[in-house]
Amino acid sequence: MKNSRHSMPQVNAGSMADIAFLLLIFFLVTAMIPKDKGIKRTLPEPCPLGEICDTQINKRNMLEISVNSSNELFVENKIIVIEDLKSNVKAFLDNNGDNSCDYCNGTNALSSSDNPKEAVISLQNDKLTSYEFYIKIQDELTKAYYELRSDYARTIFNKTTNELNKDELAEVQKAYPFKMSETELQ
Repeated sequence: MKNSRHSMPQVNAGSMADIAFLLLIFFLVTAMIPKDKGIKRTLPEPCPLGEICDTQINKRNMLEISVNSSNELFVENKIIVIEDLKSNVKAFLDNNGDNSCDYCNGTNALSSSDNPKEAVISLQNDKLTSYEFYIKIQDELTKAYYELRSDYARTIFNKTTNELNKDELAEVQKAYPFKMSETELQ
């Protein structure tokens, strides 16, 4: 008597693992990995042991910017809108203490630095300041320095910042160093 069961043909699955491995490698190689996001800042070198590294800064050379938990922006204890931050920073940095800049908007001489090399931006944030607002502030500060450096490059070298060589770029950055101090609002 013949076996009444119908025999089912079987599929050879020996190469299935090889195919899955090749597909995995294909997707790993062709997948786009997103670039890191963030703010590019260079931290100062650590203070050597046994040395005092505190620097005395003239109050006149420090622009105090603070942000509270409601995302209200204060420059020198006066509330401003984020759109005015760049012009305030440029006025503080670039008028050499005499309000001779083009963007001073009537700022008094007490809120202007002696010169851009001495100027320090002091940024204080509340713990509850939103990250988006913090990034907007950082963007405005960066724009202010970028515009000042671009103007300097055009005036001194008659070039755009993209056309500068390494030595010229270093001179521009030395003329307008980005000095910033960040602390938590007390």
